Amino acid sequence: MIFDITIVGFLAGFCTAIAQFPQAYKVIKTGDTHSISIGMYSIMTFGIVLWMIYGILIPDLPMIISNAVCLVPSLYTLYVTIRNLYRTKKNKP
Repeated sequence: MIFDITIVGFLAGFCTAIAQFPQAYKVIKTGDTHSISIGMYSIMTFGIVLWMIYGILIPDLPMIISNAVCLVPSLYTLYVTIRNLYRTKKNKP
């Protein structure tokens, strides 16, 4: 039996990609983002974009797919966090 290292890449990518979904689901369900760090999500989202670009450049399909999937909930959570931040600042006297 030959071990395919690509399987490890797909499994690692799957785990890191789905890790974003519980937070995004909570934001979708509650709309609450006051405890989410905008700095952390900005850096993480930028890092995901860079990992995806890196995967495209080398080319590494598990890296490309997992980071593309991971980018969706990360961008959504970052967007709602920024939107809520602006709404909060706008409503303050």
